[in-house]
Formats: sequence, structure tokens, C-alpha cells
Amino acid sequence: RPRPSLPAAVVGAGLGGSAVAYFLQQHFGPQVQLDVYEPVGVGGRLATVTVNKQQYESRGASIHALSLHMQDFVKILGLKHRREVAGKSAIFSGEHFVLEETDWYLLNLFRLWWHYGISFLRLQMWVEEVMEKFMRIYKYQAHGYAFSSLEELLRSLGGDTFVNMTQRSVAESLLEVGVTQRFVDDVIAAVLRSSYGQSVLVPAFAGAMSLAGAQGSTWAVEGGNKLVCSGLLKLTKANVIPARVTGVSLHSSEGRALYQVHYEGSEGQGSAFYDMVVVTTPLHPSRSNFTFENFEPPIADFPGAFQPSVTSVVHGYLNSSYFGFPDPKLFPFASILTTDTPDLFFNAMDNICPVNISAAFRRKQPQEAAVWRVLSQQPLDKQQLKTLFRSYYSVQVTEWQAYPRYDAAKSLPPIVLHENLFYLSSVEWVASSMEMIAVAAKNVALLAYNRWYQDLEKIDQKDLMHKVKTEL
Repeated sequence: RPRPSLPAAVVGAGLGGSAVAYFLQQHFGPQVQLDVYEPVGVGGRLATVTVNKQQYESRGASIHALSLHMQDFVKILGLKHRREVAGKSAIFSGEHFVLEETDWYLLNLFRLWWHYGISFLRLQMWVEEVMEKFMRIYKYQAHGYAFSSLEELLRSLGGDTFVNMTQRSVAESLLEVGVTQRFVDDVIAAVLRSSYGQSVLVPAFAGAMSLAGAQGSTWAVEGGNKLVCSGLLKLTKANVIPARVTGVSLHSSEGRALYQVHYEGSEGQGSAFYDMVVVTTPLHPSRSNFTFENFEPPIADFPGAFQPSVTSVVHGYLNSSYFGFPDPKLFPFASILTTDTPDLFFNAMDNICPVNISAAFRRKQPQEAAVWRVLSQQPLDKQQLKTLFRSYYSVQVTEWQAYPRYDAAKSLPPIVLHENLFYLSSVEWVASSMEMIAVAAKNVALLAYNRWYQDLEKIDQKDLMHKVKTEL
């Protein structure tokens, strides 16, 4: 029989932590008592910086139109979509622009065809096929189905093809469907450098998710995407504890697993006991020194490394002549992607708008001082800043271990670490985006619920599409 209350701990208050807290409460109801541990601040990688009293997204800037969980969160929390401010993109090789967007859709299509033949159509068909199958997850989750491993989740969506897509590169998969090497080198490389800071060797599934975001329409939350995290935690009335979790040790009570969460905060070290724990921060040695005690067999170390990423938010005057436009008034682009060229010291840069956009807001003209977000693998030195900007008022630098180093992954990490101990961040080794994390949060909450009540019919079921159709 269920206990009158279910103490549960969530480690991390980024999107994964706040979403899983919300979904756990949605499924377990008022009996779940949630403690959320967060040492730095709610929002995690969804962070903003302030320039001239205005806030700007420094990371996690855009959300794909097909992100149904994110759409739901915004609706539930009464948040609004931020107004779109149009701007053109281009791909820079270090010497010249290999592809430039215009204001005319048909001219853009003609240019793509002229440069790359029907590669862009083949890419679109490939991405659409992956996304169509991926969207099945929402049906499965609406019917309460969950998966105990990432392989099971992928297999239920796209069979062994999806599982294999985590083991082979996006370049290999695209060349196989008839996309040309030149298109891969120019366009695909530029998109992946901008989203993951990595090359076309990232696995095909992570690549497809990133390319879907680049192709489809995207949106953002008025006031900043991190409002989703603080909103969900407020809604669940979760108890947010400002402390860093250092480890989990296993005990047992009345034949049931009991987890002791060890933490350190401003008042020193402490610990608390829980029936259930969800870890939403990365457990890889390069990211944390998290310990697991008394587990038999022991919880193994997680292989793989993380890709360092640097975001520089620069308020200044663009040096348009570096991009071949001596007259800054004529520079037409708001966003610059780059090809994989050894001498290029940045991955992408864009002229960003504040998180609060008034009806009267207009994007700064290229000759005016604007706020630019520059993504790079190393912090920019003075000479590099001088190359990109004629002069600048301020530079705010955020360094973070952003994404898994996808070429280092040989196998996918587990979701279930022990009976009621779950690892949400493992999903990032399949693909890393806000929606992937929201999908993983829903999956962990359903998995925890189905395991708690021994509803094994709802876990790792085969032929789910058929089952869901008959249920309907």
C-alpha cells in the first residue's frame, strides 16, 4: 500500500529539474513532497545577462515550434511568446560568405539549388522523417507509457534505425541519402558548430534534432526562457534548497530502498532521507565529483567528456569590413554562422534582442552599437575582439561545459541507477535541446510512477503505435 507521503529529491533546478518536479507532482499528486537542490540559481543553462539595464539570453536562446511540452509549460504558467524580430543569416568561411539569405524566399531556394542542387530537399526529407517518428513520444506519454533505457525509448520511436543513429555520424547518414559533401561542409557544419560547437561527426540523431531547430520556426519566452523553470517550481510548491549535492548513499527501511542525499550549502554540510531521487545534473567526472555509497553492484563511472563552450555578450560596433563590407550601413546580416575552417576562432555570432521586446522595438542598424552574442570554444582575446568589433563598451563572458563531446560516446548512459534512483541528464547523450530534456523529464516521472505502483504493463512495451491506436 502506498505510504501517506513520498519524500522525493531532485538534484538540479535547471529545465530538467523543474520539469521533472512538475511531472512528478502531476502523477503522484499531493503525496509527493519535493526538495529541489540547486547551488547556483534556478534556470541552470537557461541564463540571462544584463547590458544597459536590459536582459539578454546568454544561452538556451530558442525553442522549436514542435516542442509540445515547452508549449504546454508556457500555457500553464500564463507566459507569452516573445515577439519575433526578423533578421537575415549568412555562412562565413573566414574569407567570404559561402551562402547569404535574402528577404525573398524564392530567391533563397534558387540560391540553395544553384549552389547545392537538390541536397537541401534531401536534407529536409530526412529531417522530416526523423521528426515525424520522434513526435510519437507525445502520444506514448499521453497514454502513460515510459521507458527504462534510452535504447528502449529510441527503439519505440524509430526501431533499430534510431538506435543506430546514436552510433554513426550525421555526415555519413546524409551522404547516404544523397546530400553532397559540399553541402555537408558548408551548411551542415555551420549549423552544428552554432548549436553544439562540434563537427559533422556528431551522431546522426543529435544532428537531426539540431538541424530540425535550424530549419523550422523557433520561438522564445517573453521575459526570458528561464521563467519556465522558476514558474514550474513555484507551481509545484517545491522546496528549493540552495546547496550542492555531493553524493547519495543507500539504506533500507521496511524492505524498501531509502536514499540519503548528502549536500553542502552556506551553513555547512547536511543530509536528508528520501524514497526517490532524480539526478538532473551531469554525473560525468569532468562535470562533478558526485559519489554513490553502499550500492551493490556499485554505480559505475560514466565515460565520455563534455565540450567546453564560451558565450561572449559584446555591446559594441561590428567591424563589418572583416566580413567584406567596408561600409557598415550596407551589412545586411543579423546572424553569422561559420564553416569548419582551422583559422576561424568563433563558431557563430548574432545580433540579439532583449528578453522583453516592446511593440516599438526595432533591431539596431549595422552601423549602430548593438548587443552581439559570440559563441566560441575558447575565450576571445583582445586581438580577436578587435577583429570582430571596431570598438566595444562591454564584454560579458560565460564559460560552461555545454554539451557532451558526441564523438567520445561509445554507449548511452542509463536512466535507472537503482530501484527509485533515476538519472535524467543521460538523455543529453542522445541529443541536447530544451525539448529533449522536457521529454526525458516526463519519461522519468512516468517511469518512477509506474515502477512505484508496479504497473509494469506501462514500461518498455513493444509495438506501442499499435497499442496506442487500439486504446484510442
